Amino acid sequence: MANQQFRTPRSIATGLGSAHHGVHHFLVERVSALALVPLVLWGAFAAVGLVGAGHEGVVDWIAHPINGVLTGALLICGLIHAKNAMQVVIEDYIYGFVAKAALLLLNLTVCSLAGALGVFAILKAALTGGF
Repeated sequence: MANQQFRTPRSIATGLGSAHHGVHHFLVERVSALALVPLVLWGAFAAVGLVGAGHEGVVDWIAHPINGVLTGALLICGLIHAKNAMQVVIEDYIYGFVAKAALLLLNLTVCSLAGALGVFAILKAALTGGF
């Protein structure tokens, strides 16, 4: 309790530490993990159901609005979770400024490109019927 004597009531209530990030990463990781539970279960059952369906069967399946939206949600939610988890690991265990900045930029770039390509592939399959 003695270390809180220099903190204002507002800083205690908002939970902002020295980095001024508060609990943002913690909350984003937990919320994305919570959202991933039903999405991954749905994705696993969907993948099992698509075994042997062939290209046309998968394209027809993904063209259904619910399947396309849930596939996109699974992709985006998974990438948000992975990006934030890797960012925390990089920030905690990489010590050089240049290396840390380069890895954070690489992490953001890879996750953003994967998301863009994945959403493009889902939309192309759903709207035009092909990859």
